[in-house]
Amino acid sequence: MAKGKVLLGMSGGIDSTVSAMLLLEQGYEVVGVTFRTFDSIKESCLAKEKGCCSIESIMEAKHNAQKMGFEHHIVDFRDTFKQCVIRNFIDEYMSGRTPNPCVLCNSHIKWGELVRVADELQCDYIATGHYARIEERDGHVYLAQAADTKKDQTYFLWMLTEEQLRRTIFPLGDLTKDQVRDIARQHGYIKLAEKRESQEICFIPDNDYRAFLRANVPDYNERVRAGEYVDAHGNVLGRHEGFVNYTIGQRKGLGIALGHPAYVTHIDAVTNRVTLGTNEDLFATQLQYQIVRALRTVNDTAISARIRYRSQAVPVQKIDGNCLLFAAPVWGITPGQSIVFYQDGLVIGGGIIR
Repeated sequence: MAKGKVLLGMSGGIDSTVSAMLLLEQGYEVVGVTFRTFDSIKESCLAKEKGCCSIESIMEAKHNAQKMGFEHHIVDFRDTFKQCVIRNFIDEYMSGRTPNPCVLCNSHIKWGELVRVADELQCDYIATGHYARIEERDGHVYLAQAADTKKDQTYFLWMLTEEQLRRTIFPLGDLTKDQVRDIARQHGYIKLAEKRESQEICFIPDNDYRAFLRANVPDYNERVRAGEYVDAHGNVLGRHEGFVNYTIGQRKGLGIALGHPAYVTHIDAVTNRVTLGTNEDLFATQLQYQIVRALRTVNDTAISARIRYRSQAVPVQKIDGNCLLFAAPVWGITPGQSIVFYQDGLVIGGGIIR
């Protein structure tokens, strides 16, 4: 008898494919779903199942599901994705901040919409190929860091609610990436095991967010104009091409020579000024953030926080409302990015850096 019915989000890649293998081996009834979030695929192309552009990954997911013998659905989330993720992405950049669209997509699309589809298909659980785990402490369910710390994706998943986590399975949480590749090879998916992973944002062609903004902001040329580079004291250093073209910590592509390495340390969308400084100027101990998930500690041990994916969690000295003081300086605090709080490897809260 099956353990339960699981709706598995499938991208066509190795992680979700191996997740399907593991769930089947563990006795679950699997239903696959792949969603369209941002593409221009024609319905006739979908009907004929021909590989073209971004439809290739959708069809690969569908064919893998058929090969393993379970049903697969293609669901169109493009309108919701546009109104939620892309709208926020544009608004944040046009306000001088640097957004993290994957965080919003996971909470509002991959879980928010997946739960709805799971209910429609009478699935007990939802699953994805993310590298994360779930732990229960004192009656509460927490998101926990993956066994493979290099691949841990809890930073992108911190907005998930306890209710969502109670229905979630992460089949890869206790595995390393190398082990996942080995499982794919053992099942005959050699090409998939050797396939390079994309690190790009799914809706940004060629990873060029500047070109995306130019194409999707109707009054872009009116709002984005040349402005002044200044130093920390407000002294004018030169001219830049518009504040949206820069991010905190950026060094390359500034188009200015100061006789020493220069880094973007501050962006002011209102005055259209971009502040330049040294690498040392990017270290700070304090930040303010918009609280989204209130802290829920699990014990009396120290709290740490991460301000970007793949960064080390840094011990927190003090939290006062929406203000935080780190125990040691951290590099490149960036408005718009997430701050995620950890305790004993568990995610206990988070917010958006302001």
